[in-house]
Amino acid sequence: MSTILVVDDEPEIVTLLRFILEKDGHVILEAGNGQVALEQLGVDPPSQAAPKPDLIILDIMMPIMDGYTLNARLQREEKTRSIPILVLTAKGQKMRDLFEMAPNVAAYVQKPFDPKMLRELIVGIISGKKN
Repeated sequence: MSTILVVDDEPEIVTLLRFILEKDGHVILEAGNGQVALEQLGVDPPSQAAPKPDLIILDIMMPIMDGYTLNARLQREEKTRSIPILVLTAKGQKMRDLFEMAPNVAAYVQKPFDPKMLRELIVGIISGKKN
């Protein structure tokens, strides 16, 4: 299926997403903060061998590098700016408004989330629909 990078500092959320998405055949990559995500994506340090996921599921509030900073950095990099992002966070409407202005954010989901709805949303994003 698809490769999805989950960027979240909550191990329980990462485990839940892995469980839900691997059932659908997706390959899951993990990063506990934005800096680790940049390393996995081959942005910092630069690497041509790094995988390019089909989707990034991104939390906002994380240590070391938060979701805002990571998303801004991804937008500046040619190799990552086209990767769609699904923001998954406990933050409210104000955060949604900020992220909806980003061209690569395909959807915003507030925690806690409905796994079935999330799976359907991911299928739509990966197949090219903006929600």
